Amino acid sequence: MLRHKVEICGVDTSKLPVLKNEEMRILFKQIERNEDSATARETLINGNLRLVLSVIKRFNNRGENVDDLFQVGCIGLMKSIDNFDLKHNVRFSTYAVPMIIGEIKRYLRDNNPIRVSRSLRDTAYKALQVREKLINKTQEEPTPIQIAKEMGVPHEDVVFAIDAIQDPVSLFEPIYNDGGDPIFVMDQISDDKESDEKWDDHLSLKEGLYQLNEREKSILNKRFFQGKTQMEVADEIGISQAQVSRLEKAAIEQMNSDMFE
Repeated sequence: MLRHKVEICGVDTSKLPVLKNEEMRILFKQIERNEDSATARETLINGNLRLVLSVIKRFNNRGENVDDLFQVGCIGLMKSIDNFDLKHNVRFSTYAVPMIIGEIKRYLRDNNPIRVSRSLRDTAYKALQVREKLINKTQEEPTPIQIAKEMGVPHEDVVFAIDAIQDPVSLFEPIYNDGGDPIFVMDQISDDKESDEKWDDHLSLKEGLYQLNEREKSILNKRFFQGKTQMEVADEIGISQAQVSRLEKAAIEQMNSDMFE
């Protein structure tokens, strides 16, 4: 387990330095002026390795090699440092965390098979049975929250377990079409408590919201900060769920493009 591991990739994690925000601002200014920029960059990397450690903790339950995740996370950190602009007017950690997570997720997607434990499989199969039971009872597709409530487990466990036994894109499979616009499984998910995933979304959204128009901002705020389903958002602002889905996806694509290209 990561919490017991002191040395990662030859680095003693118990002795890692931590830079204050003002110290980082000075170093970024130094890089901008090209004043001993290589040393400043190295100092920024070493001073933010704890940030990488905090990110890779959330991938602990996948059984991945911690050293590998740390190295990949460091690549994301270096990309963040090289692309960060003080004009963003945000803390460096707010900018860096989504990029580090994105780098790790790409690595996991491209290089590693998903290992599914027996307990995860059991949870997933029970969830699928409960899903069928609820469909027969209500004639409607239940949300993960409804399935979890019936099972008496946290809804995050249901989402993770079902996703683990299926193809990674399974949550993006359409449930039905509304006027030619597909509505996906993940569009039905509402979140009533803070989780690592929601925290990541918050960080990413804070970086990109300022680029969007007011309606797009409102939709993403309701979806990701207030934890509402697309149907709830559609009812509130007076458009169809398909329109909410289309606007949400376009806004997220725009933010991802601006942040990661």
